[in-house]
Amino acid sequence: MPVADCGYVQLPKFVDVRGDLVVAEGNIHVPFDIKRVYYLSAIPQGASRGGHGHKELRQLMIAASGSFDAVLDDGFERKRFTLSDPSKGLLICPMIWRELENFSSGAVCLVLASMTYDEQDYYRDYEKFLLAAKGDAL
Repeated sequence: MPVADCGYVQLPKFVDVRGDLVVAEGNIHVPFDIKRVYYLSAIPQGASRGGHGHKELRQLMIAASGSFDAVLDDGFERKRFTLSDPSKGLLICPMIWRELENFSSGAVCLVLASMTYDEQDYYRDYEKFLLAAKGDAL
């Protein structure tokens, strides 16, 4: 899928004097059925995460706290997204390589995923990802 199919998803946000409530319901606000939820935290200054792609997995990535950048790459185009608003997620489509960087102190990256963990769904080698993304046989 092209990186152009990835982008921000605005989640409903309810604000009152007690604070904000953000809602993310599968197949309503999130454009897939949510099968797994995980988060990244305590990320050391200057560290990066990601560095892989998925064959079928779809994700909605949210900066639950702090901020970070997601660099998405479809094998033809790279695009940088900044996540800093917990009511705005980043939809990541299948066949997208992702790199996460520029984490602020205390950043928490929350991820809603369309599949349970499956190592067979991963591309961990960028060159193999590029071959697949460009339609070549592995």
